[in-house]
Amino acid sequence: MQVIISSHDNQTVVTLTGRVDTTNAEQFLQDISPLMEGDNPDIVVDCSGMDYTSSQGLRVFLMLQKSVGSRKGRLVLKDMQPQVREVFDITGFSNIITIV
Repeated sequence: MQVIISSHDNQTVVTLTGRVDTTNAEQFLQDISPLMEGDNPDIVVDCSGMDYTSSQGLRVFLMLQKSVGSRKGRLVLKDMQPQVREVFDITGFSNIITIV
């Protein structure tokens, strides 16, 4: 898994590549922790390179959504691969987090 964080036009962009699973979910959480407390609550996660997420990865996305929501921001996951989108759909996370 690789996480790249950048800023564009008052929006934080997280580019995620690889698998988010039990072996690296805590690292993913550490990587995005500053975003959970930062001044800019609007976050876009580019999921085009993410090819898998486990329940541990879903937990991190939920934590990020709660943080963003509590600061009146917006979390958007974009360009999700079909097999990953299916996991979000089956678990109901696509009803909680905006996916485009």
